[in-house]
Amino acid sequence: MDRRKSIKALAVGTLSTGLLLDACKLADKKKETAEVKKDAGGTAGNLDRQPEEKARDEKEMADKFFTEHEMETIAILSGIIIPADEVSGSAIDAKVPDFIEFIVKDMPQHQVPMRGGLRWLDIQSMKRFEKTFKEADQKQRLEIVDDIAYPVVMDKKDLDKGIKPTKKIKPGMEQGVAFFNLMRNLTATGFYTSEIGVKDLGYMGNRPNKWNGVPDDVLKKYGLAYSEKELKECVSF
Repeated sequence: MDRRKSIKALAVGTLSTGLLLDACKLADKKKETAEVKKDAGGTAGNLDRQPEEKARDEKEMADKFFTEHEMETIAILSGIIIPADEVSGSAIDAKVPDFIEFIVKDMPQHQVPMRGGLRWLDIQSMKRFEKTFKEADQKQRLEIVDDIAYPVVMDKKDLDKGIKPTKKIKPGMEQGVAFFNLMRNLTATGFYTSEIGVKDLGYMGNRPNKWNGVPDDVLKKYGLAYSEKELKECVSF
């Protein structure tokens, strides 16, 4: 399975719509905070900010929630979820770990699930390989990820009969599956709201263009033609 294509399909489809919208607002907030810091000695950038808002933003940007070990684990896992390919860079290149660090401070409800999930990941790795997830090799990491990333079992015979896939999670993997779903959503949100991710989607945005008039074959079909004045003043660029 091409992980990037799967995540991309989710990102442009039904993936965490509310989270995507919040992420756009958060990205704007980060930019505003940076502008406030840059212009701390003047008034530009501060006119629409209340003192308590500026203090909160600056605190969120300065404080650290995750430990260094947790951030390294997040980076590894986000890189597994969205690796680099021939089109663009990875989640790490898009600074997704920094995005997740910011999100859990701005949306505290994610703090316990994320920290607990990272701890669960290390415990699983210690049980299997006697080393943390960060210390494990890529093959060992993927062994754990594969157990929590694809809990839906799709039997071809059932699908052919029109029976919907059923969820089947291995015993003891429930917390891991819940954590991975959150991590995957945050990673996709961070990546596809970054400059790298937007380019990966091929989104061009609103761009100026020019109109060269109705094509000649269409004009001829209806027995019409531009006058010399129209060609000179309205059509040609």
